[in-house]
Amino acid sequence: MQGFLARLNQALSRPIQAGPRLLIVASALLLVAVYIFPLWNLTMFAPQYPEGLRLDIYSYKLVGGNGGQDVPEINILNHYIGMRDLVTDDFTEFKWLPFIVGALGLLYLRAAVMGTVGGLLDIVVLNAYFSAFALWSFGYRMYSYGHNLSPTAAVKVEPFMPPMFGGRQLANFEVYSYPQAASYAMALSSLLLVAALVIGWRQARRAA
Repeated sequence: MQGFLARLNQALSRPIQAGPRLLIVASALLLVAVYIFPLWNLTMFAPQYPEGLRLDIYSYKLVGGNGGQDVPEINILNHYIGMRDLVTDDFTEFKWLPFIVGALGLLYLRAAVMGTVGGLLDIVVLNAYFSAFALWSFGYRMYSYGHNLSPTAAVKVEPFMPPMFGGRQLANFEVYSYPQAASYAMALSSLLLVAALVIGWRQARRAA
């Protein structure tokens, strides 16, 4: 057991080579997309809205389609079923998400400079934890909006959860939800980190 731990510690302390370093830098640069492009999009179709009502979710704001007019229209519909309004200030995620993504990017660059297999493993684990928590937070937010309905609403509907991915029929609306450019960039960033770890680990094993 001691021999195994000694070999493991030796491998984790070895410096990574140029290939994994470049992958880590590329992974950090991809995170810039989070500040530019939307993370998710929801589109609602109904007979009275044949062109759809659209909502883009960024890391720090909500943007409605039709020059921003779709958000007030969605809130009017939500009022009838007792759902609270979609307001940017209510999303606590908008306060911490940009900060956390920026901190992760700095940690990635630090790992690229410091360049050890152990440091690379650390940021892969942090990335996995952040990704899982962000998805859970988004899912919980969707669940909360669809289940905390006012009992005095004009139109009574069963509690529901808008789809996180794909389409779903909600009353007379067809609701579609799909990730957008920023989410794809984050997914690619994660894949590059994993690839860097695999390559770095194999290089450390060969060096040992």
